[in-house]
Amino acid sequence: MPDAGCALPRNVLFDLDGTLLDSLPGIQYSAEAAFRACGIEAGMTPLRSLIGPPIRTILERMAARPVDKAELDSLEQSFRWSYDTEGWRMTPHYEGAVASLKALKENGRRLFVVSNKPRHISVRILEAEGTLAIFDEVVTRDSRVPPYRDKLEMVTKLLQKWELTAGECLLVGDTMEDAEAASNSRMPFCLMTHGYGDVPMGVPVPVAFRLEHFSELVLRVAQENAK
Repeated sequence: MPDAGCALPRNVLFDLDGTLLDSLPGIQYSAEAAFRACGIEAGMTPLRSLIGPPIRTILERMAARPVDKAELDSLEQSFRWSYDTEGWRMTPHYEGAVASLKALKENGRRLFVVSNKPRHISVRILEAEGTLAIFDEVVTRDSRVPPYRDKLEMVTKLLQKWELTAGECLLVGDTMEDAEAASNSRMPFCLMTHGYGDVPMGVPVPVAFRLEHFSELVLRVAQENAK
């Protein structure tokens, strides 16, 4: 839970995969389909531990052997065809996430998304789940041309565009990349421990608080309102 003296900022930035969305079933389905279609053997590394980076990186790390550029291109193309047609439908919000987002919005928080997930799929999933309109903006790696290099660059651009102060924001995520983006932009970070990544205790990247369930964010707001 958040520290009793730590107020929840007015602006909250959310990662998608492993934070708001349980992406594993859909990615697993389409990754397996891609390896079958390309006749390439997948390795034994659990997919859960690989989720976070762009899908091309995930597929490369999944392969049982080193793959060349042409093979990786084929894997990515096959994955995207499968995910864009079927896989994305297997990507629900985590339990309690929708209700929590609505409660935060109703309480006056401004909500944003910063994600490595492709924009068209991010928007499609959020729209299907009824949460797209809750967010002031959805920023993804491919929201611009050329694409953003990393999540820090996405966060920096969002802060500039909306004239937000980092100290008035909170980044909610599940990976070290999320934590480092928050730290390098001088923004507090909340780790969702139900996600696919981890920020171990003792690392030099600060974590303001760790949550197991979205209801804890809403509880924090309720405690502030009761003061």
